[in-house]
Amino acid sequence: MSFKVKLNFWQIINMNVGFFGIQYSFGLQQSAVNPIYDFLHASPDQIPILNLAGPLTGLLIQPIIGAMSDKTWHPRWGRRKPYFFIGAIICSIALFMFPFSSSLWMAAGLLWILDVGNNTAMEPYRAFIADTLDEEQQPVGFQAQSFFTGFGQFLAYISLFLFPLVFVGYTGALPTWIYASFFLGAVLSVTSIWWSMNKIKEIPPTAEEIAILKAEPLKFYSPFIDIYKAVLEMPTVMWQLFLVYLFQWYAMMCYWQNNSKSIALSVWNVTPKNTVGYEKAVEWNGLIGAFGFIVTFSIAFYLAKLAKKYGAKSIHFGCLLLGAISFLWFPIVQNQYVFFTVIIGYGIAWASMMGIPYLMVVAVVPKERYGVYMGIINMMIVIPMIIQNLSFGYILKNFLDNDPRQAISFAGVLLVIAALCTLLIKIKKTK
Repeated sequence: MSFKVKLNFWQIINMNVGFFGIQYSFGLQQSAVNPIYDFLHASPDQIPILNLAGPLTGLLIQPIIGAMSDKTWHPRWGRRKPYFFIGAIICSIALFMFPFSSSLWMAAGLLWILDVGNNTAMEPYRAFIADTLDEEQQPVGFQAQSFFTGFGQFLAYISLFLFPLVFVGYTGALPTWIYASFFLGAVLSVTSIWWSMNKIKEIPPTAEEIAILKAEPLKFYSPFIDIYKAVLEMPTVMWQLFLVYLFQWYAMMCYWQNNSKSIALSVWNVTPKNTVGYEKAVEWNGLIGAFGFIVTFSIAFYLAKLAKKYGAKSIHFGCLLLGAISFLWFPIVQNQYVFFTVIIGYGIAWASMMGIPYLMVVAVVPKERYGVYMGIINMMIVIPMIIQNLSFGYILKNFLDNDPRQAISFAGVLLVIAALCTLLIKIKKTK
């Protein structure tokens, strides 16, 4: 790419505002989609397979979109921007339609569409940061994404607690507040992306890069060839990171699918069959989740400084251990107010997951292939999720007594293993 101009802090913030809308949408997927499945009478062991849409679309969409964006340039629309704007529009449509789900399979189908939009927007956005910022500013850029991840998901979770106070009653089979939460997400997806697109320009390719783009134009099969070649040439660091991700993201899926139900049992001794009692647990999970994401966006930029000083690997190791402590403590809490302490470790771990590993990757991959490698990172995230969706229903039913509390304890053990695997990564200290 052309010479990268130093951006000030607020310019870096503006370029990442679009992540706020994307992550509000992801926050709803984590916090509200599974309760919607519960309200539509899904059994506990059905939940993992109903969540298959997210990781499977991520596996297919992100690396393809990343490879396509590497080979795209338009003088007016840019390289990455067309992709994350189209993704935002798809998200908005799916978020608007989601509360109208009248059956489990309608909700699952809309989740597929929502995830296509989210994944179309997500990967080019990460590549946009790597394209625009030099090596010195990239830690701040990626942790700004972590900040907006926390802020967007904070708003999604807090809506689960506040909106039931305002939007009371039911509309069809679902509580009315669900409509308000998803309608807000539909607005934020497009408006936040539009803000970033208008505030920060993409750096145009050099004449040499344009010549390469013309010599190797985007064709139907070219993304698949680029992905294949990139996997074959993938740096050792990325294979080592994949081992971490295998346990880390399996654990996260176990947590997201079971946190509300665990709270319902440990605090109020109810299950989703007790609709009123379970709705209270969903609301409380929204409140404590929101607090966890306050921790995330409060610490995100500080983690960038620590990563510069001590290295990205060491920081991610410590953060994963704190997340593991949260998960192991979570199921045994009987006083709902103690969760505000429990969730701190999760908030810190999430801040690291959303930014720190990318510092390890951008240090070892070619700049002209950021798009395809950011897509491959997402493949490394969603493959463990797919494995979880296909396997955990059986594990939960046959080994964990369909008990959501045991599911979260299981997630805690997996995060400990992920943290230990982090120590196997061999990478130079981040400058």
